[in-house]
Amino acid sequence: MASNKKYWKSVEELNENSSIVETLRNNEFVEPIPVDQFLGDKESLSSSSTTRRDFLKYVGFSTAAASLAACEGPVVKSIPYVVQPEEIIPGVADYYATTMADGFDFANILIKTREGRPIKVENNNLEGAKTGANARVHASVLSLYDSLRLKQPKIAGKDATWADVNTKVKASLEDAKAKGGNVVVLTNTMASPSTDALISSLVAKYPTTKHVVYDAVSESNALDAFQAVYGVRALANYDFSKADVIVSVGADFLGDWQGGGFDAGYAQGRIPKNGMMSKHIQIEANMSLAGANADVRIPMTVAQQKQALADLYYAVVNGAQPKNAKIAKAAKQLKDAKNKGVVVTGLDDVNAQLVVLAINNALQSVAFNPSDAILTRKGDAKAVAQLVADMKAGKVHTLIMNGVNPAYTLANSKDFVAALKSVKLSVAFSMKEDETSSLTNIAAAAPHYLESWGDVAITRSNYSIMQPTIRPLFNTKQFQEALLAWTDNTVTYYDFLKSFSVTSLAGKSWNQAVHDGFVASLASPLTVVSADYASAASALAKAKSSNFDLVLYSKVGMGDGQQANNPWLQEFPDPITRVSWDNYVTMSKADAEANGFKNWNVANGGLNGSYATIKVGNTTLENVPVIIQPGQAKGTLGLAFGYGKKLGLKEEMQVGVNAYALYANLNSNQSATITVADGEHEFACVQLQKTLMGRGDIIKETTLEVFNTKDAKVWNSVPMVSLDHKPTAATEVDLWDSFDRSVGHHFNLSIDLNACTGCGACVIACHAENNVPVVGKSEIRRSRDMHWLRIDRYYSSQDTFAGDVVVKEEASGLLDSIDTFSGMEDPSENPQVAFQPVMCQHCNHAPCETVCPVAATSHGREGQNHMAYNRCVGTRYCANNCPYKVRRFNWFLYNKNSEFDYHMNDDLGRMVINPDVNVRSRGVMEKCSMCIQMTQAVKLKAKREGRPVGKDEFQTACSAACSSGAMKFGDINDSESEVAKLVESDRMYHLLEHIGTKPNVMYHVKVRNDK
Repeated sequence: MASNKKYWKSVEELNENSSIVETLRNNEFVEPIPVDQFLGDKESLSSSSTTRRDFLKYVGFSTAAASLAACEGPVVKSIPYVVQPEEIIPGVADYYATTMADGFDFANILIKTREGRPIKVENNNLEGAKTGANARVHASVLSLYDSLRLKQPKIAGKDATWADVNTKVKASLEDAKAKGGNVVVLTNTMASPSTDALISSLVAKYPTTKHVVYDAVSESNALDAFQAVYGVRALANYDFSKADVIVSVGADFLGDWQGGGFDAGYAQGRIPKNGMMSKHIQIEANMSLAGANADVRIPMTVAQQKQALADLYYAVVNGAQPKNAKIAKAAKQLKDAKNKGVVVTGLDDVNAQLVVLAINNALQSVAFNPSDAILTRKGDAKAVAQLVADMKAGKVHTLIMNGVNPAYTLANSKDFVAALKSVKLSVAFSMKEDETSSLTNIAAAAPHYLESWGDVAITRSNYSIMQPTIRPLFNTKQFQEALLAWTDNTVTYYDFLKSFSVTSLAGKSWNQAVHDGFVASLASPLTVVSADYASAASALAKAKSSNFDLVLYSKVGMGDGQQANNPWLQEFPDPITRVSWDNYVTMSKADAEANGFKNWNVANGGLNGSYATIKVGNTTLENVPVIIQPGQAKGTLGLAFGYGKKLGLKEEMQVGVNAYALYANLNSNQSATITVADGEHEFACVQLQKTLMGRGDIIKETTLEVFNTKDAKVWNSVPMVSLDHKPTAATEVDLWDSFDRSVGHHFNLSIDLNACTGCGACVIACHAENNVPVVGKSEIRRSRDMHWLRIDRYYSSQDTFAGDVVVKEEASGLLDSIDTFSGMEDPSENPQVAFQPVMCQHCNHAPCETVCPVAATSHGREGQNHMAYNRCVGTRYCANNCPYKVRRFNWFLYNKNSEFDYHMNDDLGRMVINPDVNVRSRGVMEKCSMCIQMTQAVKLKAKREGRPVGKDEFQTACSAACSSGAMKFGDINDSESEVAKLVESDRMYHLLEHIGTKPNVMYHVKVRNDK
């Protein structure tokens, strides 16, 4: 029945002459739609041919408009494509192959883009790719959207045009040529053949030009040794999957040693197959990732490491018997392994590097591959020192820099800064107004690698292409474009690169090379030049220590410090210390007690520590926080690069101390003194739990001998519970009726503790995929970190975890158990270490689901535990009831909040947000979703292509990021999938299996090679 009534929402609407009503109407619609008259007039309604769909459109549109006007909500204008790009389909991700090359990290990767925005890094899994993106590579996509980037070039601190820059530089080059003045091009290792060709063109046009390569974290001694033996300035390559015995002397080859990327090959040999696995012996000062994963770890000072390396040389090459029993055993195992043995070293000493090359050649090691040498380190410490001396002497007319920040990274940076004033023209290509570019005459705004074309020779067999995945966000120019302009070459860099690359494509077309991201070929053998190995070994044998041995290193999260303004990396907990937002000096407990240094916990759970003053030569570094590190060799100290930056960073990211100040002569091994300073430091440490305590089914491990000789029930026992007063396997008892999950998909995640190295790439990948917020140091201290995925690190209280089990089992009675467990909080001097990634276990019988009063958390039929954020009222009952402690509560609104001034507080930073995952608000619980948006995307893609989902096509962010293969995700209802086979493994177990939660995440028992 039609009605002539008019309905109103406000008394103001009854006033026909109201300006307010008229204004609201005009703001909402260009031309008012007379919906009320139309629907309220019987004649017009009955005579119309309006369909039901149109009727609902009218009603819905008018209601939505009125609601919007009443709420005074913001109007967001969307501009549609005039011509939609062919490659962009709204809502569908595109992937582009490219190569990251920032002078420190190099990797073949894929970039996920949404509507033209790069939002995530993935591994390039094509055969032959030099991949294995680490945490920094995964985080690099956020650095693209850094709001503090240089947005245009500057001359003398004022905005300028590129024409002005080119005019000024060319004039200086011509002046230098006319007067015979020296021109120096100072770059990091770009490993770019086309750029080298362009620099050669610059040298040809201006003959007084010299190219100096400077790496902030130098491998100069290793390069010198390799060049002496093989005639090429490069680094030896290694394939640890081919090694049965690995002896590492001070080389963190699971970290950043020689550019990293060795973890995938290493992990292959660490998973027991046919009763065999590789043996890993680590000799080192600092507790490193490699040391934490070793079967045998021998803490030594730098001098002792040099002596040990000399002993290994004499044993392997000359057949001598080392006096040190542990070194003698290692040498015997090396010789027994024959060509399946390999030795590596990270000692910053030419003699040490020469001796290692000699040992590997003597063993004829198949894991040692000098022919496919690594080309991503080319720095020359002597040339850099000479440059500073020449600048001080006024011998440099024009200095052109690219990708370097010597005013921050040089130990003698004060000399460099002072000498810079005597250079007539200084130019710095940089993404930031950093310590160097802020002092140069010209600060040339450089693009991010995701905005750039380029080529990279990662190894002698790998030629990679870098392609842009987004148009430049700012008025930036590549260094190569400037070189072309300065040599009067009118072609674009893209055209130059395309024609230059022809000789390196090995038969591939340009389009195919760009599509794949790289070209793989065979590396020609290198000829060995004889070297004086005996003298090198003799020099090592005479090494002595004085004071403390300071070992400078790069942290997994921060690297050389280029991405110090990246909040994902600042908040990333260090795998060993579990500290974020800081660097610190590490020392052994014995040295700390002897010198008055302390760490202690405070009431809110935070970790505090003493400050130290460190002196190397005439340089003093003050107020350095101290961490007492189990496993640190007595008489040694560790300190990480990459912190202490001040310029080009938001205030929140200006943390830590500058270790480069102690990096004299670009040598990472220094003799230092250390004294206690006043005050106490507050750390942001996410894990204070140091032992397994009584929870034996969290980390399960065994030895290779037991694994090979005993039944699985012995080393992977099923927990027993009481049922009708009879011991019964926990896996056979249920409090609930089980749901039939044999139909459709049933997703499981498998984590192999033998393959997990603790590298943390999965943590950053999860950050990127799931819009995980950054909360800052003070919130981390309150245990409010928001990481959906954490990597727990466990230390043994005894020398081994097996020793811990004996101690626990021998405890009797309540008081004895309390004393025993309290004592086990103190780790061994040289503990065994275990890493365990933990996320929501997606329990089939989830304790969180039974206590949620509003059913915000519930179970899907495919195995995932879902969260309905809009339904959550923040009671946190689920977090209290979760035995795995994997739920995260939004204490604050982290998005668009000036109190949390990280990437989510500015429009540019929010460009990295994944539109497939909503950004959670304050007061809700969040946790791992097993990347349900990724599984749904795979199903929709297969459906659209009219095919079944492929084997192992399903992925999560963490499993896709895991280059070591520790994480495998898939459908266990697909009998051909890898994860379905892993479910049946004898090594498989679930966390806290005795409580009957039936998780969909499984782990595999860690096996240590005790042979």
